Amino acid sequence: MSLQSFNARTGQAVGAALPESSAADIDSAVQAAAQAFVTWSSSTGGERAALLRALASGLEAQREVLVPLADEETALGPIRLNGELDRTAFQLRRFADIAERGQPFAFTDDPAVPGAPPTGHPALVRQRVPLGPVAMFAASNFPFAFSVLGGDSASALAAGCTLVVKAHPGHPRLSQQVFGMIQAVLQAQGLPAGVITLVQGASIDVGVTLIRHPLIAAGAFTGSTRGGAALQAQANARPRAIPFYGELGSVNPIVALPHMLATKGEELANGLAASIAMGCGQFCTSPGIIVLLDNDASRAGNDLFVGHLTTALKAQQPHAMLTVGMRRALDASIAQNLKAGVAPLLHEPVDTTAPRPFLGQVDAKTFMAEKVLHDEVFGPASLVVRCASIAQIVAVLETIAGSLTVTLWGADEDTVDNRALVRAATLIAGRVLFAGVPTGVAVSAGQQHGGPWPSSSQPMTTSVGDAALDRFLRPVALQDAPSWLLQRQGRPC
Repeated sequence: MSLQSFNARTGQAVGAALPESSAADIDSAVQAAAQAFVTWSSSTGGERAALLRALASGLEAQREVLVPLADEETALGPIRLNGELDRTAFQLRRFADIAERGQPFAFTDDPAVPGAPPTGHPALVRQRVPLGPVAMFAASNFPFAFSVLGGDSASALAAGCTLVVKAHPGHPRLSQQVFGMIQAVLQAQGLPAGVITLVQGASIDVGVTLIRHPLIAAGAFTGSTRGGAALQAQANARPRAIPFYGELGSVNPIVALPHMLATKGEELANGLAASIAMGCGQFCTSPGIIVLLDNDASRAGNDLFVGHLTTALKAQQPHAMLTVGMRRALDASIAQNLKAGVAPLLHEPVDTTAPRPFLGQVDAKTFMAEKVLHDEVFGPASLVVRCASIAQIVAVLETIAGSLTVTLWGADEDTVDNRALVRAATLIAGRVLFAGVPTGVAVSAGQQHGGPWPSSSQPMTTSVGDAALDRFLRPVALQDAPSWLLQRQGRPC
């Protein structure tokens, strides 16, 4: 099979078709990664930092080539893409600093205590070792920050793992260009080419063959719940199951309490409309559900807010979606919502690659009863859910089950109701916001980007922020270790 690049705005094929990686190609890439892992896993923090910083500089040096390529294949626009390239370089350098500080080599020294257990115990040192070659599945919606050299790649390399990147078929020419730069950097630093290898293809077989390869030690994925679930099943079905870190679909509910809407309703509506339409709604943190406390006292204020939101959203002009397939999927999801009882507030169907925003409305009982309404709608679409009480809002959040984020507008005072809302939010989300909108995920020490299923496959981990490194390290206890080994200060052999 072959892989074709397309202009995201016109749907026209661009350039020659690229060959899809065969089973032999994938095996060769993984074998190279496994061989390189022998030395890269025992590299120093300084060596890892040098590579990560050189990759960041390589991206910046090729900006004038990479951004136009990315824009043609994704239609995300040069302003967004330049900012994303900057973010990607920042991530690489941040993990370089983390590696250089020795964080991957942190260890716990537990000296021997004389006597028999349970009082006494032998000398123990608990340290961490890199997992091995990682299968990294690039995302469609972030062609830099969650792609070939995105956060998964940066954190895995800093941890001492080698990479086999599965390029996303939505931007194959960009992926090839970035990989060419990677190869040049590896050669310039005298590192094995197997530290980072690349495979490609649009067929399911490529991903399955990669995740099932016996030398792959972990998988990292950003994409749809359906795709992530399928790959996780393959990771679990191997003779030797491996960890699979999937950042998946999310509806990111916003709970807007009446007193906030009464004082800042129009301002909040304008900000929310921009967030829904940002990037044509192709963000994992796009706000897909707006939950309102709707009773006799608040209904007029809610109606006014919804009116402001509808007007503000109608004024938005989303760009073309990443692929024709995603555009069709958006239309299909909206049709399913309407069939499930959603009343359209803003619905302007168009037969173009760039969709119009969609806003629907439904009562809480219907929302909770119709499972299709709990699924992410990937695109500039959102759903207003009206609830009769705080208890019903909590029930709606419990129905959602898992989300990357929950936003609570107006839970600023310590009340019984606000405690109930915060409790419900923290049970289903990895990040709870009390101001602003969920789009925009900072790369920082305190970040948590991952929540209960179906928003991620491993809710104890994060795919963004400093702690992303921890996914690719496994604890090992050294008991009564010889002095030469202890002198390595946590660095694996």
